Amino acid sequence: MKTVLEGRPALEKEVMQVAEVAGYLWQNGWAERNGGNITVNITEHVDDDIRTLPAISEVMRIGETLPYLKGQYFFCKGTGKRMRDLARRPMENASIIRILDDCASYVIIADHPVLPTSELPSHLAVHNRQLELGSGNKATVHTHPIELIAMSHNPAFLGKDVLSRLLWSMIPETKAFCPLGLGIVPYTLPGSVEMAKATMEELEAYDVVMWEKHGVFAKGTDVMAAFDQIDVLSKSAKIYLDCRAMGFEPTGMSDEQMGELTRVFGLPR
Repeated sequence: MKTVLEGRPALEKEVMQVAEVAGYLWQNGWAERNGGNITVNITEHVDDDIRTLPAISEVMRIGETLPYLKGQYFFCKGTGKRMRDLARRPMENASIIRILDDCASYVIIADHPVLPTSELPSHLAVHNRQLELGSGNKATVHTHPIELIAMSHNPAFLGKDVLSRLLWSMIPETKAFCPLGLGIVPYTLPGSVEMAKATMEELEAYDVVMWEKHGVFAKGTDVMAAFDQIDVLSKSAKIYLDCRAMGFEPTGMSDEQMGELTRVFGLPR
């Protein structure tokens, strides 16, 4: 079967980057069964021929009106699909969707009628807000990093910015590459409206949000940038837990040392 990627190297590169990240999520043990989701705004890679492609699905409702998404196109992991399969066969385990002019519904246009993730409305709401802000963020990633989830089971870490400061202090790169830190959403029913609203609120101040006892949600300029932020936070969590497993509480970098990083590299305070 002919794929919409043929003759479109920029679009193919974007999709293959999603496949690459999906493989990393699986290899890290962050994507059991069909766990996790990836959604990327690919509108900049859509040409006139794609715009005229007929729908291969019925019209589906988003559940709310998202005015900044009019005429936007997204590559979305399919519901029930596994990250390990997305990594190997991205166009069979995801779909390209077109947001309709009512900004409240969408259709699938390629390659197969693979129904997008059930969490699509939450992802699209984040994309709508990023377009409203003009942030340049085009990718959202949800996954289940083992050590970060383990740390979210300790109430002592769930106060505002407690976990951010701890993780920043483990290794300089964490502050450098995830300077806004980690927002916290207390446990909420997965996929609920309450979770979506709480995530949106936290994403106003953070690029990565921890869903207590569940996983993380990240936004980035592309899917690799979103993954990188989760990766550095996870590395810090591993360092902390390895120190504890060796029988001691890690000292971490001091406030003075982290302040020096902030000044020298011009990081957000």
